[in-house]
Amino acid sequence: MDTIKKSTLDFLTSIKRNNNRDWFIANRPLYLDAKDNFESLVQEIINKIILFDPIMKGLEAKSCVFRINRDIRFSNDKSPYKSHFGAFIVRGGKKNGDKFAGYYFHIEPGKSIMAGGAYTPPSPWLSAIREKISDNPDEFIKINNSKDFIKYFGKIDGDKLKTAPKGYSSDHPYIELLRYKSYLVVNEVSDKMVLSKDFLDHVLNVCKAMKPLNDYLNDY
Repeated sequence: MDTIKKSTLDFLTSIKRNNNRDWFIANRPLYLDAKDNFESLVQEIINKIILFDPIMKGLEAKSCVFRINRDIRFSNDKSPYKSHFGAFIVRGGKKNGDKFAGYYFHIEPGKSIMAGGAYTPPSPWLSAIREKISDNPDEFIKINNSKDFIKYFGKIDGDKLKTAPKGYSSDHPYIELLRYKSYLVVNEVSDKMVLSKDFLDHVLNVCKAMKPLNDYLNDY
């Protein structure tokens, strides 16, 4: 069973302190070892997810893992590298993150998370989600109130509109659910858990808990 090694977290800590090209090139072997460790675990997670979410069959880690290089074109922060490893396990790979809900996996010292749902979905998808909640709120509420959902996520997360979305009155009985601009769930993970032999099991339990929400959001 693959696990996250302490050296992987150590590399991410180091690159945060030494975020420049010279350091990265000099320590490239450390990066490649950490990258391989992360990608191996992502592939194992995919292989296990397929058992309860078969639509992910055939997915490979390389199509889900994000590059460590930051896009600095429109950012005031010109640091060239991320200080985390991230992967989005979603139908068709990370390029489809604006089309389908999936399983996001993020390793960062002190800030590791698993997340799912729809992050800033494009307008047609967001409109479809709101329409579905308006027409069939009971199923959405049931998902939110399930034991495992509350255990791992507490509640739906995401930014909200300050007013009612277009086409809905402010006194709509489910207006608070309709005001979301993202429909997210997040599970925060300690470094101790990340390095634990139980981490893979925890990841899979979290993914199973978020699957009903993903299914609901993807049925549009």
